[in-house]
Order: sequence, then C-alpha cells, then structure tokens
Amino acid sequence: MARNHTIAPARQHAKSKGMTAQILLLGQTLTFDGAPLEAPWQDCAHIDSEGGVLIEGTRIAAVGNGAALKAAHPRARCVSYGDDLIVPGFIDAHAHYPQTAMIASWGKRLIEWLNTYTFPEETRFADAQYAGRIADRYLDLTRAHGTTTIASFGTIHPHSADALFAAAAARGQAVVTGKTCMDRNAPDDLRDTAQSAYDDSKVLIAHWHGEGRARYAITPRFSPTSTPEQLAALGALWSEHPDCLMQTHLSEQPDEVAWVRDLYPQARDYLDTYEAHGLLGSRGLYGHAIHLEPREIDRLAEVRGALVHCPTSNAFIGSGQFDLPRMAARNIPIGLATDTGGGSSFSMLRTMAAAYEAAQHHGTALHASQLLWLATAGSARTLHLQDEIGTLAPGYYADITVIDLASTSAIAQRANRSGSVWEDIFATIMMGDDRAIRDTWIAGAATAT
Repeated sequence: MARNHTIAPARQHAKSKGMTAQILLLGQTLTFDGAPLEAPWQDCAHIDSEGGVLIEGTRIAAVGNGAALKAAHPRARCVSYGDDLIVPGFIDAHAHYPQTAMIASWGKRLIEWLNTYTFPEETRFADAQYAGRIADRYLDLTRAHGTTTIASFGTIHPHSADALFAAAAARGQAVVTGKTCMDRNAPDDLRDTAQSAYDDSKVLIAHWHGEGRARYAITPRFSPTSTPEQLAALGALWSEHPDCLMQTHLSEQPDEVAWVRDLYPQARDYLDTYEAHGLLGSRGLYGHAIHLEPREIDRLAEVRGALVHCPTSNAFIGSGQFDLPRMAARNIPIGLATDTGGGSSFSMLRTMAAAYEAAQHHGTALHASQLLWLATAGSARTLHLQDEIGTLAPGYYADITVIDLASTSAIAQRANRSGSVWEDIFATIMMGDDRAIRDTWIAGAATAT
C-alpha cells in the first residue's frame, strides 16, 4: 500500500483574492447513492480508486476523479493519501459521554451496572468543570477513532448538556445531546422532577437547538427511571418542539422488560410506555431494542421510529443480539453506536465488527459496504441529518474520515493476499482500531494522526 501522505494543518483560514481556500483530498473514495440494506449493495456503494474530494471552507465542493479535480482546481492545496480510503466521517448514534472515565467496567448486568458504576460517576457531573473536562476528553478520544458526529446522553445536570454542546461548537462539530431526565429509581442526587425536567430541557432547547451544528434531543433515560408524570411532561415538550429529536432506551434486557411491566401494568408493552405519553415518533431514537414484541415492531415500522444498534454494549453487558436483518426487512431506520460506556470501545470500526458478528447469529453476513453505510449515512438518517452529513457529496459538511487499509502488520499481510479493495476494507473493519485512522476532518479542518 502507498504511504505518500501530506499532513494538512489543523485549520485552513487562508484566502486568495477573496475566495475561500480550497483543499483537495486524493485517495480511494467511497460514495453512496442508495441504502445497501434496502437494495443490492453493488448498486449503492461505489469506490473510485483514483478519487478526490474538494473542500471549500467547511463544505464539500466536489467529488470525482482526483486527476480531473486537480486539473480543474490548480490552486487547491492537495493532500495525497495514496491508497488510503476516504469515507464520510463516522457517526455514533447513541452514547453516554459522562461514562467516558468508567468505560470497560467489570462484570455486571444492566441494572446492577447502572447502580455500581454509572450513577456514582454521573454524580460527579454536579461539578460543571468536571463535565467540561470529560466533554473535551470524550470528543478528543472519539475524533482519534474517526468519529465526527455523536448523539449522546448527558446527566440530569443541565450543564452536562452545555458542556458537550460547547466543546463540540469549539471544534465546529455536529452534536446531538440533551439533559438526561430521571425522577425515580435513581440516587437522590441524580433525580429531577417532572416539572424541572420540562423546564430545564426547555431552556436548553432555546439556547442550543439549531445553534450552529447543535441539535437537541429530549432525553428520558428509560421508562424505569421516569414516572408517568415525567414521561407525559417530556411528551408535551416534544409536541411543542417537534423538530427536536427524542432519545431513550428500549427493551435492552429481559429483566428490564419485566421491570417495566411491573412499573407500568396498564401498558401493552415497553414501547407503549413511551407511546402513551407522546414519546413515539419519526424523530425518536430507541437504543438497543433487542427484545421487541411483534406489536412494537409493527408500530416502529409504521411511524418510522429509528432503532440504534449497540452491538459492543449488547455483548459486553450480556443483553442479547439485536436482529438487524429482521428490522431492516421492515424498513425501520437503523443507526449504529458504541453506547460508550456500556460499550467497551470508542471505535466505530470495532462497533462495525461487532455488528457483523451479531448479524451472523441471525444468519446474515453483512457486507463491508453495509457496515460502513450503517456507521455513516444510516446513522445520519436516524439523526435526521442526512442532508448535511454521512455522504461524500457537494454541499455536505466536510466531515471525513481517512482509513489506512494496512495499519498493522496483521492487517497488511491480509491485504497482500486479498483480491479486491472490499476485502481490504473488511479486514480493516474486523481487525482495525484507532491506528487505522489516518486523518479525521471536521467541517473542513483536519487533525493529523
């Protein structure tokens, strides 16, 4: 594999004769013109072995043959990546940035894990400075792994959302987050109320939602930690701000499902605890969704509510295997996520590998193009940002990840035996980590790795 890589500066502010400076990335480029989970992947995913992506300011200006773009834009500053793969930036559609410091904690099931590790760590976010430090750390770690956009839960503290929004804004980065709401079955210092959850979230929406690249998600943690009154208050807030997203958890573990049944005896099923309170809709993000009833699947398909697949977390906490092939066959929008820190890695490559392994349990071998689509355009669609990110196309934000397809000796020796670039990509998905991330570009700015 070629290694002729020219380092780009962290920011490009230079202008020539009043025109924004142009940057031309040269390498193998991956583009999508369809969803490879909904049509044959060969018709949807395309690799140009001599491709180029022209960046102008924060946006992509053109995508095409590298030599032709270079000839048409002779003043563009060229960054040559040789045989590295240029793809849309990875999008992590469900995470908990407050759990950064306690990732990979040992040996618990979901409820005990929350009580033992998660809640004590989230209590520390009462300190706004601590929240700011973790937000910066989290975005630095995820960028090093090629992630350019995340959707994250905060804590019950409003400043936990402020911290992540501010850290992302400083980086020019798209982010979805919200104050987590819990008014029962949590420690006293991690509880709000139905009214304060509504009020605090409303203030945050007014301050952040649609400001730059920030998007707000109304965020009840999950039904066991919210009373019906709180869910109703948040449902009312969503109806007042229908352009916001709503993120929560759904049917992660059987004992959780049983707990919900006890807490909500009138509900038809877990999903109904949200639906009855105005929290089911097309802009809803429902994490995990492993143990669904047929009615729940039918309703999600009907309203186009998005499911977020968290395969490393599902395996790490012993939750089960999300049935991606079944949900994709129902045309339910699906995103992909690390679920940090229930997930044991910040890497979307590792998450793609885990998604492949999970699908094998359901008799499907996902193609590399399908895995990359889930981590980019698919996740962008679940976040309703598909017109801004997730695809290499003119007008989209220049959020780009560059992947070294021979980043370790083990991967390189496999690549030397492969018969196609798709085999090389698959080997990197299955064996790659942050060493495979050559560069991560966010809004036209690169951090060389």
